[in-house]
Amino acid sequence: MNYRMIARIIGYATITEAVLMIPSLLIALLHGESILGFAVAIGSLLAMGLALFSRRPESSNIYAREGFVTVALCWIVFSMFGALPFYIEGMTQTYIDALFETVSGFTTTGASILSAVEGLPYGLLFWRSFTHWVGGMGVLVFMMAVLPLADNRSMHIMRAEVPGPVVGKLVPKAKNTAMILYGIYILLTLLETVLLLIGGMPLFDAVVHAFGTAGTGGFGIKNNSVAYYGSAYIDTVIGVFMLLFSINFNLYFFILLGNIRPVFKNEELRWFLCIVGASVVIIALNINHMYGSFGQSLRYAFFQVGTVISTTGYSTADFNQWPELSRALMVGLMLIGACAGSTGGGMKVSRIMIYAKSTSCEMRRMMHPRSVNIIKMDGKSVSNEVVHNAQVFFILYMFTIVVSTVLVACFDECDFTTNLTAVIACISNIGPGLEAVGPIGNYGFFSPVSKLILTLNMLIGRLEIFPMIMLFNPETWKRV
Repeated sequence: MNYRMIARIIGYATITEAVLMIPSLLIALLHGESILGFAVAIGSLLAMGLALFSRRPESSNIYAREGFVTVALCWIVFSMFGALPFYIEGMTQTYIDALFETVSGFTTTGASILSAVEGLPYGLLFWRSFTHWVGGMGVLVFMMAVLPLADNRSMHIMRAEVPGPVVGKLVPKAKNTAMILYGIYILLTLLETVLLLIGGMPLFDAVVHAFGTAGTGGFGIKNNSVAYYGSAYIDTVIGVFMLLFSINFNLYFFILLGNIRPVFKNEELRWFLCIVGASVVIIALNINHMYGSFGQSLRYAFFQVGTVISTTGYSTADFNQWPELSRALMVGLMLIGACAGSTGGGMKVSRIMIYAKSTSCEMRRMMHPRSVNIIKMDGKSVSNEVVHNAQVFFILYMFTIVVSTVLVACFDECDFTTNLTAVIACISNIGPGLEAVGPIGNYGFFSPVSKLILTLNMLIGRLEIFPMIMLFNPETWKRV
């Protein structure tokens, strides 16, 4: 284990976070707000970062084990320091609340302990939404795009942080891949901001909502989220961009190259769009009696389906009040999530495809024992290693949900639906669940222990389990 190299990268990360806090500090100054929280956090980050960075390692090599540990530690450190402004400025009553809110931001979950956000300082609201944008593509992918990290250590970090069963490079160098991904990310964010401004949304509101959509996070600056604006245009823009940010960013790279064929042939994209389309139609028909017309039902169904499957968490309607069929579909969409290589959470559509095709292959093998059955995606064979990893991921994902639900039930006397959907919403990085944690609810009533469990769920979900498991596995820390 290359401890000094891990410490050096964490030093890079803390210095980077200090720089990322500066815009929020400047906004606080512009509005005449207290900057004590940001000043303390920035000073602490710089002090720790310079101390860790000053220790030059004997070797700069990073392998898979170091990559997983580095990613997990950086996300924990980022969250711990990122929570300081909220706690110091009194936005939360306890540090655990501040940590929950910050982890929810960086993991793009959008679950909040706050019952009201209107009237809070602009600087803190900006930082709260900016954590979505930073965490959406990945805090270390951002570092790789702007800092001189060698390619032999960048790829292991990217594989540990970018969501999905398979992570590849768009171009030969991982650093250049990170730069391309962030370039696409910035362009889409700017485009959404401009379209929201055209729809009459104020500049600050447009920017923070674009941050939340790009990172598929969902922190709002209004107590009733996007419903506050009451605009079909704004609903449509945000709804469409939630889906755009749920698609594998590799496909946008092909579009930039003028190579459209791989986009239309992409099997995961077709599955994703079919799931969205079918869910919207079924739910719109199911809730039609609740709204004035089928057009209105379609509008609310499209937005809520988009916000859940993309794991964004914005809302224009309280789907907790919908009929049981619609509520059940929404929970199913929470588990499925977005596409691999996107900013969305959940198990990912590509894994659902692998599970479905594995089941089909196994059934054919049972009926025809001598047959050769190969799982294919986009016309290419899926390796047994990828299939095995996807199956292990599913088992660990469900095991974590069950154990976490039981643990939360031990510390909080909430109904089963609240506890279960709170855990699913956190591990899938969605935010709202059902009952007490529905779109108009919050997580503030949970006990401190339950909040820590849900906070860990958010990190496990965003980093897709394995980095967090390796961090707490004694075998990881043994010298080879």
